[in-house]
Amino acid sequence: MNKFGLLLGSMFLAFASPMFAQMDASIKLNEVMTDNGTSLQDEYGQHKAWLEIENISHSTYNIRGMYITTDRSVLSPNMSVPERIKRMSIIPNGDERTNLSGHQHLVLFLNSQPHLGSLHLTASVDATKPVWIALYNGNATQLIDSITIPVLAQDQSFARIANNGTAKDWEVKSADRVTPGISNVTTISESKVEKFKREDPYGFGMALMAMGIVFFCLALLWITFTLFGMLMRHMDTAKLVANKQPIKPITKTVEKTMEVGHKTGVILKEGFDTKGIDKEVYMAVIGLALRQYEDDIHDVESGVITIKPKDTGWDDEYSQMTHLHEAFIPSKHNAPNIPTTPELH
Repeated sequence: MNKFGLLLGSMFLAFASPMFAQMDASIKLNEVMTDNGTSLQDEYGQHKAWLEIENISHSTYNIRGMYITTDRSVLSPNMSVPERIKRMSIIPNGDERTNLSGHQHLVLFLNSQPHLGSLHLTASVDATKPVWIALYNGNATQLIDSITIPVLAQDQSFARIANNGTAKDWEVKSADRVTPGISNVTTISESKVEKFKREDPYGFGMALMAMGIVFFCLALLWITFTLFGMLMRHMDTAKLVANKQPIKPITKTVEKTMEVGHKTGVILKEGFDTKGIDKEVYMAVIGLALRQYEDDIHDVESGVITIKPKDTGWDDEYSQMTHLHEAFIPSKHNAPNIPTTPELH
């Protein structure tokens, strides 16, 4: 029976050790401040160096009995466990705050004494030098997490921003970005108005922005009305040109001119074919053609047509024909004396 119990206990320890080791790995050093001037205060109003621990898992884990140390000598593999424990500060039992739920944080004060409170540790910190801080499990044999803190200015902190296990996972935070007791990567809910007030307390930016908006609107209106005016002027010009219809009157003028020329040619041809033409009739026809041309064309044209008189000699043949006719037909006044034949009785 004793052998069976010993075997059962050995098997339990064999399976439990990896499980506890995995749970220990969920506990991380999260943020450290080595020079606390005006930042976090302890129960007595003192500004001490502090260390923040976070449970990055979703399960609850109690960190009581774990160890914090700033002494690198504990890394020696030849050092005995009792000797290593002497160089460490134990996280005490009996405080409910050490029972960390998922993603919960716990702040521990360094350079202090345990009699001041359960969260006060004796681990020493020198703010003028880089500080190595390590977290060991309850057996003081397994190194769970460690980080070397650079020299920080007063109220600055060194905070973890990722869980990749490298030095790049940490960054220096200014005094206004220190986050003891909460996540280091936070989204600050701040309205745009509050942010503007914070960044522009005297209102100069607001005034410049308001004037810029006004001038921009005025410039936009000027451009809009200028383009609109140009468009309207082009539309008016297009309407004026369309109303005057310059192409149609010109075409009509050419047509009427050809018509008058054709009629005149017909009259002349008829006059030549008949070997004579009445002068008054011809003049009347020409006058009617010109009158028709003026009534149909000239009153709708944009310009003024001026017909200048020119002697073309087109009626010379008529005058010659008239003169020849008068030469061969004598009048009774200038008829020659022709002897008459005497009558026979």
